[in-house]
Amino acid sequence: MKVLVTGGAGFIGSHIVDALLARGHEVAVLDDLSTGRRRNLAAEAIFEEIDLRDRSRVHELIARFRPEVVCHQAAQTSVSVSTREPVRDAEVNIVGSLHLLDACVRHGVGRVVFASTGGAIYGEVPEGERATPAWEPKPLSPYACAKLSVERYLDAYRSEHGLVSTVLRYANVYGPRQDPHGEAGVVAIFAQRLIAGRPIRINARREPGDDGCVRDYVYVDDVVRANVEAVEGRLTGTVNVATGVPSTTRQIAEGLVAALGVTPTVEAGPRRAGDLERSVLEPDPSLGERMPLGEGLARTAAWFEGDAGGA
Repeated sequence: MKVLVTGGAGFIGSHIVDALLARGHEVAVLDDLSTGRRRNLAAEAIFEEIDLRDRSRVHELIARFRPEVVCHQAAQTSVSVSTREPVRDAEVNIVGSLHLLDACVRHGVGRVVFASTGGAIYGEVPEGERATPAWEPKPLSPYACAKLSVERYLDAYRSEHGLVSTVLRYANVYGPRQDPHGEAGVVAIFAQRLIAGRPIRINARREPGDDGCVRDYVYVDDVVRANVEAVEGRLTGTVNVATGVPSTTRQIAEGLVAALGVTPTVEAGPRRAGDLERSVLEPDPSLGERMPLGEGLARTAAWFEGDAGGA
């Protein structure tokens, strides 16, 4: 099968590319390298450095490669950037996605797999509850609004053009190759700083000194498995890719400290504007067992140690 992976040089996308190649698929990668890295690219994959906002080049690539499936991972992923620059966020995440969908319809792509967000799209999840795909979305950031907009566009393209799609709503994804140079990858940020002997900061859930926000952390291999299932047509609809297990920021720090065997300096930070206090998702049961947090953190820490702290 011929598969185009957008964002295929990035953290999640590059793992998906590796898995698809291992299963014998022919893979092309579209990435503008704004956050992706050339070193993540598999040598067997076709690579095109293209910005999704460049409509003509997006169409040209799809017309030339003729993928049967598009696995759409590329995005502006920073919630804080989306708040500061909502127009830029919409240009990449909405307009860029529309360029892609138009090209899919024009050039006969049969199916799209879309990386959406469960961590942002549901809004606050009350204590003791887990968000399901049946929940009414309550996006509280331009980033989440854009992701929900693309989901709705996919509904429209399915109705109007017969374009089949699967929507994967990710919880907080972590693992090897995660970029520590941003606000979203707390696992990567902590791992890099702990290895370098630098302090780490736990931003407050409500008041400085508490255990931090509660999130659902899912290991990248589990996300890859969901994408492969969707690309190969065995997973359809809107699916939460998650563990259903709530973890605080302090628990993440403690797991990495144990894995690395370090004695850190831990600072208490204020609550960050726009942070959800609690986001935990109901995982899709068809995806099987997920990586336990302790083991996933240990694997991630080992990768960052071998990668000289993610440098």
